[in-house]
Amino acid sequence: MWRTSRNCWPRPSGGTPNWRPWRPAPDTPATPTPTGGPRNPTRWRRPCPHPCRVRTVPTRPALRRSPTGTPEVPGAVAAGSGDGILVVDKPSGMTSHDVVARVRRLVGTRRVGHAGTLDPMATGVLVLGVNRGTRLLSYLVGADKEYHAVVRLGAATTTDDADGEWLPVTDPAATEAALAVLTAGGRPAIVAATAALTGPIEQVPSAVSAIKVAGVRSYARVRAGQEVELPARAVTVHRFEVGEPASATAHARRVVDVPIEVVVSSGTYVRALARDLGAALGVGGHLIALRRRRVGAFGLECAHRLDDLAERAGLAGAGGSGGADSRPVPLLALGEAAALVLPTRVLDAGEAGELRHGRSIAADPQRRGGPVAGLGQGGELIAVLTEDGEAARPRAVFAPAAPGRADTEAGNPLGVLESS
Repeated sequence: MWRTSRNCWPRPSGGTPNWRPWRPAPDTPATPTPTGGPRNPTRWRRPCPHPCRVRTVPTRPALRRSPTGTPEVPGAVAAGSGDGILVVDKPSGMTSHDVVARVRRLVGTRRVGHAGTLDPMATGVLVLGVNRGTRLLSYLVGADKEYHAVVRLGAATTTDDADGEWLPVTDPAATEAALAVLTAGGRPAIVAATAALTGPIEQVPSAVSAIKVAGVRSYARVRAGQEVELPARAVTVHRFEVGEPASATAHARRVVDVPIEVVVSSGTYVRALARDLGAALGVGGHLIALRRRRVGAFGLECAHRLDDLAERAGLAGAGGSGGADSRPVPLLALGEAAALVLPTRVLDAGEAGELRHGRSIAADPQRRGGPVAGLGQGGELIAVLTEDGEAARPRAVFAPAAPGRADTEAGNPLGVLESS
């Protein structure tokens, strides 16, 4: 792309050949540029590639904003985007950020985030916040999660899942004998091994994880060839159920595949549970399948497939354009979502008006602590409160103070939980 210019002396970005600093001779008076001003002796000059024409680099288009101040995706389809929660059934092979990027196009806004990363191999529930719904995600991050998974006993891997390389077996004969016992009705032995992995435990996360070590993601250090040792962290495994083991063959070796169902606290790595279960049985283990069934109150029954959302929005695909029959993407309203996540308090008109302006209201004597979702008479979410015994103070205000005014958050205007 070319643009006409009368000034052909832009500064180069680096050591580009044929660029040289222009400096006038000491006795040469400053000469005006074609635009009328004196030349700056520190500017860089090169011959114009074409008379009065300079090569330019295409730039990213400026980010548009809707009338409410919400950033919009250039060229996106405004398929009824609003404020709320969207539950997606993530397909295998996509990262959580890939899902966020696609939903941004579907709803026509960049203000989309998720509450809890799923590995590319995993499928299932991924909770997304849209526009003001992103500010509810921080109250979902600590929710318990339910998974269905398949553990492969008989081999450990570098990543504790099927994407890693198999580690060598130290004692093949002993491993083969133990697998033969597990194949011939060894479910009781597997169930007994899960007892030490149930309840409050200290778990060492998988080295290939997003945990930062000295500011660098652990998985990045592992990929760079570094050895990473992560400290154990306190987690809770509320339920650990084992299905019937099945014998299989992989990499020309006997293995045993065991289906499991677990309900765990936030921060628990199911890959690490598979690794530790195999270690407890003395045969090694890793995860070969993972499906998240529930995050807090949001389960698969309310999850939407990405292809269905694209069809609903009138898109032929991720890069398609909207049709005339496009319908709004189904978002769960903020009030309904907050009622599923937090205890609620119904506000009268006066209390709602005070909270809309970020002011405290009288505390509910029967409540203390927080957070609490303050709902209007119509069920709309006004604010998230903290009850301290004397006053109920707004932690985040969701309802605008006046029509057209952007939402505010106490101490953090327009706070958005960034996506990853």
